[in-house]
Amino acid sequence: MQKNVGGMDRIVRLVVGIVLLAVALAGFAEQFTYEIGPITTMIGSAVLAVVGLILVVTGALQQCVLNDLLGIDTYRA
Repeated sequence: MQKNVGGMDRIVRLVVGIVLLAVALAGFAEQFTYEIGPITTMIGSAVLAVVGLILVVTGALQQCVLNDLLGIDTYRA
């Protein structure tokens, strides 16, 4: 797969991904709790961790399957 993530897209993915991972880690460590309807802190933290990890990995590798499917290319060589 060709690189298709670059520039501001890459920076935003890395920053938002790291923030989501930090919030998820704080939720797992029970530094704060929240409940949104049936979603408990642990479930919410797990979802945040998965989304954060996906953003960090796609930003670091500069490859995104969703961008490829949608024909989006922000990478400039």
